Amino acid sequence: MGLKLAGDSILSQGLQRIQREIDDAFDSLLPVPEDNSARLVEAMRYAAIGGGKRVRPMLVATVAEMYGASRASAVYAGCALEAIHVYSLIHDDLPCMDDDDLRHGKATLHKEFDEATAVLAGDSLHDLAFEILGGRKVSEDPFVRAELVHALASASGHKGMAGGQMMDIVAETEGKDFDLHTITRLQQLKTGALLGAAVEMGAIIGKVPEEGRGHLRAYARDIGLAFQIADDLLDEEGDEEKAGKALRKDADMGKATFVSLMGVEDARAQAHALAQQAIGHLAQHGKEADLLRALATFIVERDR
Repeated sequence: MGLKLAGDSILSQGLQRIQREIDDAFDSLLPVPEDNSARLVEAMRYAAIGGGKRVRPMLVATVAEMYGASRASAVYAGCALEAIHVYSLIHDDLPCMDDDDLRHGKATLHKEFDEATAVLAGDSLHDLAFEILGGRKVSEDPFVRAELVHALASASGHKGMAGGQMMDIVAETEGKDFDLHTITRLQQLKTGALLGAAVEMGAIIGKVPEEGRGHLRAYARDIGLAFQIADDLLDEEGDEEKAGKALRKDADMGKATFVSLMGVEDARAQAHALAQQAIGHLAQHGKEADLLRALATFIVERDR
């Protein structure tokens, strides 16, 4: 998995566990039908099963368990969040967006199938997310289900991930010279919104009151920015074979990034400072938050 951690560490175990759980959930949610829609479901399975670190669903499950909630419910909600994440990657890779050929070490969906199938697979995974959250497997409490739907929808749309993607497109197509403040805002939406939703959804399942979530939101905000700075560093210095995707595209296009604006060393120092700050937000928790602490460290030390 490219973890710069001991093989038996709490984080590697946690990631391996959630990867199995999410793959199993997608496998059960996406049986291939015996009709002409089979190609669509096969494409959804190709994109959703067997790829990615599953950081977001791990956050959902970890936070929910910290507050005594059912892991099964949290994993199911995490699968909904991962469906949104996977749909966004499918659409990001399309020729009209980033035009990428490789994702998680294999051909992108539109290369393996075709563009129309990729669009429909992304759309269907988006819809699957809310189908999951509307079901009783997540929670018997309709108010919990409604709050989960609202949290994920808000993080996914124009006020979250999609809004950040639009800012990124404007920067690329119109040659906007974004400053550090604007890049930070862009990445808080494009990358940070779904990480924030993961923590928020875990707290919702754990029935943490609104006023008790501030430190969790601060943790999510800091790891979100650290995650993106680390991504920019990987794009600058990383190994494409380990990353499983094309690197150095931002630099080739002259796009502003944390690295281009801050320099490599300052960007790396900022990522580490954010990781430590994120860990500090968990001071009120004991060992039950060790996985969140390990994740903050891993984010800035990963090689993929």
